[in-house]
Amino acid sequence: MISIENISKSFGKQEVLKNISVRMNSNECIALIGPNGSGKTTLIKSILGMVPVVKGNIQIDNNSIKDNYQYRELIGYMPQIGRYPDNMNIGQVIRLMKDIRGNQSTIDETLIDDFNLREMYSKKMSTLSGGTRQKVSACIAFLFNPQILILDEPTAGLDPLSSEILKNKILVEKEKGKLIIITSHVLSELEDMITRVIYMQDGNIRIDASLNELLQQTGENKLGKIISKALN
Repeated sequence: MISIENISKSFGKQEVLKNISVRMNSNECIALIGPNGSGKTTLIKSILGMVPVVKGNIQIDNNSIKDNYQYRELIGYMPQIGRYPDNMNIGQVIRLMKDIRGNQSTIDETLIDDFNLREMYSKKMSTLSGGTRQKVSACIAFLFNPQILILDEPTAGLDPLSSEILKNKILVEKEKGKLIIITSHVLSELEDMITRVIYMQDGNIRIDASLNELLQQTGENKLGKIISKALN
């Protein structure tokens, strides 16, 4: 579904992505992990079109994303830190997103109900805790029933119950055969969800394998230990 071919990206003299090639398919839940500065965020922003790709090519459903904004309708994105107009309330933000999208035939408001957000629709964004902002971001990411979900540190700031609600929703969408890409530094939270691991370091992909392959190769059953053993 996403085909990345030989993309490189530099910011000044710093080379952030180094000739990256990878394919991500439907029916996969991928952990995109690595240390800070490894290139994960730049790769995600390149897929989203937030960082222009000058060298190499990215295709989604066999169509290049260059000069093509419509592909973004296929993607639900949950940023690590959601930023919204402070003077708007939760309900207005949700309605704004619906108005921008226009097509509301496939609206999915499951998380809005599961998080009890309707009861807080009148609350201004400026008054929300970090965890509640995360809930709003999660609801927007899933709102339009996208075929691709990109979730950047999705459980950061969520209380344990809300974290479980979100993880259960991810599992539901995984069963529908969607492509889900998750970044997280809390590796234990990924173990029950993912089917594949892509580990980046210094702008390169160091590991790209299914979780089952890594389990068999390393003999470990904890993701942190699996990664450590596979790298060594």
